[in-house]
Amino acid sequence: MNDRIRTDVAHNARVWNYWLGGKDNYPVDRAVGDQVTAFYPSIGEVARADRAFLGRAVTHLAAEAGVRQFLDIGTGLPTADNTHEVAQRVAPDARIVYVDNDPIVLTHARALLTGTPEGRTEYVDADAHAPERIVAAAAATLDLSRPVAVMMLGILNFVLDTEEARSIVRTLMAAVPSGSYLVLTHPTLEPELGGEGNKAAMAFWNENATPPITARDRAEFVSFLDGLDVLEPGVVSCARWRPASAAGHTVAQFGAVGRKP
Repeated sequence: MNDRIRTDVAHNARVWNYWLGGKDNYPVDRAVGDQVTAFYPSIGEVARADRAFLGRAVTHLAAEAGVRQFLDIGTGLPTADNTHEVAQRVAPDARIVYVDNDPIVLTHARALLTGTPEGRTEYVDADAHAPERIVAAAAATLDLSRPVAVMMLGILNFVLDTEEARSIVRTLMAAVPSGSYLVLTHPTLEPELGGEGNKAAMAFWNENATPPITARDRAEFVSFLDGLDVLEPGVVSCARWRPASAAGHTVAQFGAVGRKP
């Protein structure tokens, strides 16, 4: 076993996998996941809504916006309808670069994240705190002179300093041309999205699992989209971003897609 893999401490990628109904997790992940759920019963719904948002956003970008390149940062463990599967279903020639720094994610990604013969699917072992390294590595697969959809779903919440998080986004978006997109989700404590219960759950997480997490309010989330044209319906609960139907509940996870002019 990779000596970087800790089985005695819960890790976000594995707990998230557990909430999504996956099997790539350990008893410690399930125990922490269950405790977080006790504090915040809708967390599983948040995980599923985040995943569904990914599908809708990638489908729109590939089918309607003509995007053929995706840079997915903070990939997590592969489940159903990963970014490359959604994109290449629409456009078999789509190219996807996944980025994560968790060794168990890397192991699974190499085995499972295989794409179409016409397209490319690659994996970069890098940390979101090192955007220059991500850009340099992605350039081996993506043509950075052509539009790229930068996917950052539930990853900036692990960058605890908000100014650093803004700097990461600025660096990534500066590296891609006009017509590129930024796809974001982020947890919040804002009552309008039902986020009050998140507070105790996050405190428990930060004491018992890794990496530490933070929530942000609407203004902080909007600041990540500075300089971009935000697609309709704007900044909303990710469950309310162009939903397939009016059914479903609002979840305490902002979602938005911005286009670089």
